[in-house]
Amino acid sequence: MIKVGMDRRQFLVTAGVAAAGLALSKAPVFGARVEPKRKHFCASDRKLRVACVGCGGKGDSDVESVSGEELVGLCDVDWDRAKKTFEKHPNVPKFRDYREMLEKLCDKIDAVTVSTPDHMHFPVAMMAMQMGKHVYVQKPIAHTVWETRQMTEAAREFGVVTQMGNQGHSHEGIRLVKEWIHAGVIGDVREVHVWTNRPIWPQNIKRPATEDPVPETLKWDLWLGVAPKRPYNKCYLPFHWRGWWDFGCGAIGDMACHTMDASFWGLDLVAPISVEAEVEGGNEETAPAGSIITYKFAARGNMPPVTLKWYDGTKTAPRPRDLEADRKMSKSGQVIVGDKGTIMDTTDYCDSPRLIPESRMKDFKRPDKTIPRVPGADPHKEWIRACKGGPMCGSNFDYAGLLTETALLGNVAVRSRKKFLWDGMNRWGVNIAGQPEINRYLRKSYRQY
Repeated sequence: MIKVGMDRRQFLVTAGVAAAGLALSKAPVFGARVEPKRKHFCASDRKLRVACVGCGGKGDSDVESVSGEELVGLCDVDWDRAKKTFEKHPNVPKFRDYREMLEKLCDKIDAVTVSTPDHMHFPVAMMAMQMGKHVYVQKPIAHTVWETRQMTEAAREFGVVTQMGNQGHSHEGIRLVKEWIHAGVIGDVREVHVWTNRPIWPQNIKRPATEDPVPETLKWDLWLGVAPKRPYNKCYLPFHWRGWWDFGCGAIGDMACHTMDASFWGLDLVAPISVEAEVEGGNEETAPAGSIITYKFAARGNMPPVTLKWYDGTKTAPRPRDLEADRKMSKSGQVIVGDKGTIMDTTDYCDSPRLIPESRMKDFKRPDKTIPRVPGADPHKEWIRACKGGPMCGSNFDYAGLLTETALLGNVAVRSRKKFLWDGMNRWGVNIAGQPEINRYLRKSYRQY
């Protein structure tokens, strides 16, 4: 376990050992969704004390979403990018290194938001959870499949409240989809198509041969964190890191936890049994120009097997057969195809699910609303309420870990260029016997810094 006050340079090694030991301490339950036993609560009659790691970009909105509580620490490796957020909260202590903040403010922190690039989600969240702090982590919760499992087990082990930042899971639309599916509105579902307008950043490119001067406000070594050391180049920041494998998870890492969420939850999916990808371009440095990823899921109870296909970049989804001839395909969305009808949503967050063709909506007798709604459809308030003893968050790591793992398995297929079988519900470790070309993408090594 991480000890407060330890040499920060020892943290990554210790965290890796602790996480590995945690995984071996009990058989992870990945075939079912489990209600974690919470050990740490903030009293409901006082404000939650929140520290925030990552304050620029998406971090700015995450900070503001919890600012009604008590902000006790703000951390960012680039104080120019975080300037807007810092100026809104001038009296809150500021840090560049999350390890220093968590150590110095340990006794003052109840919960931590994590709004960093993908490659730093795991070390930040693991350190916070091992210190007994609740965490809100932006999607995807982790950078590798192995990390998702360690984080899921850590949340259970340390009894903390967790939430992934896929805000659509708190909204009305995803609940309607699940209610419609379970009420049999579209019959048995065997086919799902999900597509995105991502990437909206450069991919299918090589590492730059030049080095740019590091901005004075940026601590580049801290930004790299656990990633392999490389010279600074302005092509990585502030947003284009998503296409680089050392830092991001490509198009599916950015958007699947949003656009795939409704079908994954609504169809009670857990773990795919096989994954394969059709890829255009890509290399060891960056994600491809486009991909089609095919997931096969086994039958669940009285639900039949499902094939889910993901499309990004240069690869486009087929036109739904029930879509009217005069309607254009949206840039992002999903189609859930049943033997009695089709649900289509044309947004990133499943904000507007409809039966198609539109004529079906006119005579549609909607089933009863059976799933509890989140007040204000606000994922941050849902998390804060859970931290104070309220209902568990909908996208807690027992659910978010499964969704993130599924998305990241798609990247394993993309990078390996191989179809593979996955025994996710019963697997102890994260590896496939006799397939090192697959296993090398399921986990990674960590740089000490």
